[in-house]
Amino acid sequence: MKFQPTKIFQKIQYNAPVILSFSLLAIAIRLVSIFIPDFTRQFFVIGPTMSPVNPLDYVRLASHALGHASWGHLFGNLTYILLLGPLLEEKYGSPDILWMMVATAVATGLINVLFFPTGLLGASSIVFMLIILASVVNVERGAVPLTFVLVTCIFLGSEILNIFREDEISQMAHIVGGALGAMFGFFWTRTLGQR
Repeated sequence: MKFQPTKIFQKIQYNAPVILSFSLLAIAIRLVSIFIPDFTRQFFVIGPTMSPVNPLDYVRLASHALGHASWGHLFGNLTYILLLGPLLEEKYGSPDILWMMVATAVATGLINVLFFPTGLLGASSIVFMLIILASVVNVERGAVPLTFVLVTCIFLGSEILNIFREDEISQMAHIVGGALGAMFGFFWTRTLGQR
């Protein structure tokens, strides 16, 4: 039997368009940053302040989720995004998962600008939104799954402890992402149940 690589590629399916597009775009941005070192900082970092007359600052409220400080930072986030994202995109649909991701990035960016004196980049808020959202994916109306309670306790406990550590990780982004994941999970479950 003759080996036909085209048949293999024909069977590969772009099964989660939002998650895969986000991941490929984040990788492309990291690649461009190798050749243009200032690229990520210029377009994919939300600073501690915003100019109300600079349109790029409004774009950065969401685009900061695509920028990453290193390959390790990027691959750490993509591991969770590619693991959880396709399942959640299948459950909620591409338009809803896109809306959740953009809303999470914008909310995190706004909170950073309003309350923190540092810049922010990376998809950690989206990662934690997906983690908590996954823990409520099979919730029945009026019930709170034990997985949600356990994941939330572990997640909140570790993030509260990490607040006191000197590092360059935004625990605020993790907490906001997780809170939004819980809110989206319970809201969308109720909405899906009414359809």
